[in-house]
Amino acid sequence: MSVLSGWRAAFRMARRDAVRTKGRSALVVAMIALPVLGVTAADLTYRSALPTEAEELTAELGSADARFSSTSMGPVKLQQMPDGVNWGTPEGAPEPSPEVQAKPVDVPAAFPEGSRYLTERSVPASVTTRHGIADTEIGELRVADPMMRGRVELTDGAYPRARDEIAATTAFAEASGLSIGDTVTVRGPEQTYILTGTVELPADLRADSLYALPGSVIAPWQQAADRDKAILPPQPSDPTWLVKGPPGAGVTWQDILAANERGVVVKSRQVALDPPPDSEVPMSALSNGYSTEVETTAAVLTVAAMAVLEIVLLAGPAFAVGARRSRRQLGLVGACGGSRGQVRAVVLAGGAVLGGAGAVAGVGAGFGLTALFRPMIEDYTGSRFGELTVRPWEILGIAALGLATGVLAALAPAIVAGRQSVLESLTGRRGTRRGSRVLPVVGVIAIAAGVAVAVYGGVAGDTAFVAGGSVLAELGVLACIPVIVGILGRLGRRLPLTPRIALRDAARNRGRTAPAVAAVMAAVAGSVAIATYTSSSAAEQAYDHVPNMTPGTLALAAADTGADAGLPRSRAAVEQNYPVSGKAADFGRVWAGSDCSVYYQDENDCGELQFVKPTGEGHSCPLKGEGAKELALRLSADGHKRTMNSPACMDENYTMVAFGTGEHKIVIGGPDVLDTYVKLDDPAAAKALDEGTPVLLNSAYAKNGEVTLKATHTYSDRDTENRAGHPGKARTTTDRLKVYVAPDRYAATPGIRMVMPRQTAENLGLHVEDYGSFYTLGRDATDAERQAAYAALDQAGNKAYLMASDEELRTEDDTILLILALFAGVVTLGAAAITTGLSKADAEADLTTLSAVGAPPGLRRSLSGFQCLVVAGTGVLLGTAAGLVPAIALRLTDLRAALAEMRADPMQSAYTPIVMPWGTLALLALVVPVLAGLLAAALTGSRQTLARRAG
Repeated sequence: MSVLSGWRAAFRMARRDAVRTKGRSALVVAMIALPVLGVTAADLTYRSALPTEAEELTAELGSADARFSSTSMGPVKLQQMPDGVNWGTPEGAPEPSPEVQAKPVDVPAAFPEGSRYLTERSVPASVTTRHGIADTEIGELRVADPMMRGRVELTDGAYPRARDEIAATTAFAEASGLSIGDTVTVRGPEQTYILTGTVELPADLRADSLYALPGSVIAPWQQAADRDKAILPPQPSDPTWLVKGPPGAGVTWQDILAANERGVVVKSRQVALDPPPDSEVPMSALSNGYSTEVETTAAVLTVAAMAVLEIVLLAGPAFAVGARRSRRQLGLVGACGGSRGQVRAVVLAGGAVLGGAGAVAGVGAGFGLTALFRPMIEDYTGSRFGELTVRPWEILGIAALGLATGVLAALAPAIVAGRQSVLESLTGRRGTRRGSRVLPVVGVIAIAAGVAVAVYGGVAGDTAFVAGGSVLAELGVLACIPVIVGILGRLGRRLPLTPRIALRDAARNRGRTAPAVAAVMAAVAGSVAIATYTSSSAAEQAYDHVPNMTPGTLALAAADTGADAGLPRSRAAVEQNYPVSGKAADFGRVWAGSDCSVYYQDENDCGELQFVKPTGEGHSCPLKGEGAKELALRLSADGHKRTMNSPACMDENYTMVAFGTGEHKIVIGGPDVLDTYVKLDDPAAAKALDEGTPVLLNSAYAKNGEVTLKATHTYSDRDTENRAGHPGKARTTTDRLKVYVAPDRYAATPGIRMVMPRQTAENLGLHVEDYGSFYTLGRDATDAERQAAYAALDQAGNKAYLMASDEELRTEDDTILLILALFAGVVTLGAAAITTGLSKADAEADLTTLSAVGAPPGLRRSLSGFQCLVVAGTGVLLGTAAGLVPAIALRLTDLRAALAEMRADPMQSAYTPIVMPWGTLALLALVVPVLAGLLAAALTGSRQTLARRAG
């Protein structure tokens, strides 16, 4: 018999065996198809969501051929790169004079003859909404023109075609509550427009803007400002021109060179897609020669290798069980003169048949799911797919990967089947085989070596060593899994019947159990590694975060000096629309020297109040000056944080100006400011304020309970204009002002360093003015509440502005952790379900015997549950341990970088914590295994009909 005919017979037997054992075959096909499905869907999504250069140009230009724009250089000769991004004057050319730069550039004169064009400008504006007022950007662009297709698309209604019409992006319409037909008013000039439709930018679905016809917003606004000086003139962007070149010609490189002669920069679709040779580009390109292609290729190969390993680990036991259940058939092949190679060929052919079926099913399902979930993916990524991009060779490679993994998964069972004697195969005996004693030793050595290499890579800052060591350690754990499973079998001696049988069955059938545990471990390890690194990085960011205000508070501050008369109405606007709780705490501002407007001019020109910090221990920051670097490196992370937060260092590294207090951070207020904003619950401090004694929050400025305030002009002597407007020296310098010093932990209060009673400031000869209020928020305000509050402030005269405490930092990180946990949980459930199904198929004779001797009907159900629990729980625990290795090593890399920054600046923190994602771990270690066991038990039939004697 020829080799070809032998394989033909093997494939025929494999096909018939697959049809005969439909349940096991479907299980194997599903296991191969699922990863293929995932990789296919990921490839299609990545290739479709990642815009090509042509799609990026469409998102920027629409269907236009080019974008023309002027520069700040004036009508001088320029040079540019073909990408239209990098440009400059020719090398050696003199710098254009201010007079030349002020000259306008005649951009339309640079268009190719026979071109058609659109103009585009945008302006920031405040507009009315259904809820109140919102800030947005209005683009003056004829979006109805066919030249805009691909960049702006209509989703509902109609494009604006008259000067009193406007269109909104879908995101803006949803946030503002506006509907088609509503009126939109641009505040300032009070121009009204009818909302005729909603549009979307396919490249930016979250865009928040409005579109009107050219000349319908900016020009009338400017005219209104010219007539009424109370109206602020618009501040539009520089115009650009979208050009459609002559039919069939487009905008060529020669057109660009001609435009550069006039001082015009051009981005051409034709040139960007087919750039000219370097010899024709006057401006030479500077390239750093760095390419991420090698790193990307390595990452893709690593992911592909892990996918192959995952499939082999999951599907391998199914082929092993199938080979054992077909051992009589395989024995007959040998009894009829078949060689060991032919026996192996039958098993390998089964892998090829099922692998091919799984590959085809996975690729087909990947296409279907990508098309089905495409709208959801586009909403999540914030951009539309240009088209469903299919790269045939990549899809064929993925299918070949599924086929190859099916064959690889059948390789080990084929070798075992080929080694079995014909007598054992015909009689059904399994024989005995001792576990390898060498493999666990090799595994322990690999674990130790992998951890050492990963740690070295982390300390040295080499991520290649981190990755290599982590993989080596994980392979070492894989080698130890059979021994671990065997040890688990011995732990069941004192357990009830079903968990004892489950543990012993897992230990007795390690060839089936160990790969499934390994598959769970591999999936969990990756998720735990990413989750640990993500949660640790988020903790580091939260640790270094400097809040702009006390958490959960809102500040209302006057927009300018002399605006205090309108504060009562502004306060009412806030209290009626924001979710405030409790009473407002009013505060004022204080300054010295000449009266002037701090809104339009630097407050320093008004005579700034400054704290004069005493010298000596407790007043000078130890992380500044001589010996600071050595001290910073000696301190622990917590010690460095405490030093940074100490009063002496608090204002050395970061200064935040808030609520019009200036850099001196002194506010006028009473005990209610301490209670509402500072959160200082101290009767002695409140009493001090009532008695006229200021409360100092930063003790570094005090000496013997007294501070020195210095009022001085800080502009330079050359600044004659400011000196003429505010002549003379500052009026007041206060030495040794008695204060009440708050505990050191209040030195970090955002925006405030001292609370001074009004009467005390007036007695010192300082200027005092009511300036705003602090509020405690019961919850975060919604978009509708903010817009309503802005509208109410506008009705109150628009004499005040709002500042709210910044939001939490970890919302996106929490989402990432949840996705990782769900991914690992799905793989865990799948692997556990596979092993449970194989266990039932492999131990059918044992279950039949148990039923025959009187085992209760629920035994099968509970046994399936515990078998599933054993696989899931063991894999999760091992995966958690394996996943910590790369996470810790990568954090060591971050620590190395942070220490380098600290050596350069001792004020920089080197805090790089390792934070366990306990929520993710709890979900994986507790919820998922228990859920897997319960599902297995629920889906298993409790009764079995004995059709004949087993065996």
